[in-house]
Amino acid sequence: MSQDISTRLIHHAYVPPAGYQAVPPGVFKGSTVLFPNAATVRERAKAFGHRDGYSYGLYGTPTTYTLEQRLCTLEGGRHCLLCPSGQAAIALVNLGLLSSGDEVLLPTNVYGPSLRHARATLSQMGITHQCYDPLDVSDLQARLSVRTKLVWVEAPGSITMEFPDLRSLVASAKSAGAVVALDNTWGAGIAFAPFEMGVDISVHALTKYPSGGADVLMGSIITNDDKLHEKLRTAYLDLGMGVGANDVELVLRGLASIKARYDLHDATARELAAWLAEQHGIRRVLHPALESCPGHEHWASHCGAAAGLFSVLVDESHSPAQLDAFCDGLRLFGIGLSWGGPMSLVMPYDMGSIRSGKQSYAGHLLRFSIGLESAEDLREDLARALSGAFAA
Repeated sequence: MSQDISTRLIHHAYVPPAGYQAVPPGVFKGSTVLFPNAATVRERAKAFGHRDGYSYGLYGTPTTYTLEQRLCTLEGGRHCLLCPSGQAAIALVNLGLLSSGDEVLLPTNVYGPSLRHARATLSQMGITHQCYDPLDVSDLQARLSVRTKLVWVEAPGSITMEFPDLRSLVASAKSAGAVVALDNTWGAGIAFAPFEMGVDISVHALTKYPSGGADVLMGSIITNDDKLHEKLRTAYLDLGMGVGANDVELVLRGLASIKARYDLHDATARELAAWLAEQHGIRRVLHPALESCPGHEHWASHCGAAAGLFSVLVDESHSPAQLDAFCDGLRLFGIGLSWGGPMSLVMPYDMGSIRSGKQSYAGHLLRFSIGLESAEDLREDLARALSGAFAA
């Protein structure tokens, strides 16, 4: 009996020949994964979600496995989990490792959404948190207790760019029995090797430098510890985390050029940061490679590069309206969140709402993300906006 056209199209006999190779990896999509026989179903069920076979699209395809392995190469790890965003990766680490009665320690210059997660979601689960001064190892040591199960470190700190003595912080936390997780988005596997610093987990917002196109949201969790990875993988499966094949394709494409782009971001940012430090109305430039930046000596001992981020403190004598006029007057800098893409960005911050205590700063703060434009063109744009908004 002849089959209907719909049946023949779905069950078509053609199979493309094996052996096709190209520079970009193949993009495999699919929720349903076909098993060759019923026995394979039982066999793979014993290791559901592991990376030595395929069972369901959410748990891995050749495309996602390829990105995971390349990210492990980038950061020097063995196991990788891909998450829908950098913040999702941070949340997964917390939820996978912490239980009621536990405590997590965060640096005072931690990424804002990470602190919000601790204050809201984790606190509702009976998980407490404290914030420590990342430039004072003794402050961290004083806060460690038997309840401390996880310590987050950032290098440098979010927005205000302080660079800690990372090795000493990690050693102190681990001596107390805590797991140490690093937000390595700034370092990106280029500035320093995270696992050589002793951390247990490296979290990376692939949205930034690995993608490089300002068009993807994704995060990763990398570790060398088999047992730690298994705990995180279980939470990963339970939370239904997954990423789309087309987004993975874009990150794979960007990853090939990450070193060249990172170096260019770095070189241009250092040039502009040094120039801005000498301009009228600029109180201070916060860039780890500048000696005036808190923790510069730690950056110099830890790193070989410095990414494309820095912040500027504008003198308090200038009004918020002047600050807005400066941002609005820039032609080559977009006003927007995130960083790591081709376009340079600027973002104003209210220091009173993001920092207090020892790490409070006088003045208005602007964070710059330097893109891939010409350094000369960016400098001319900054000079014109400065003269228009902050004229003597």
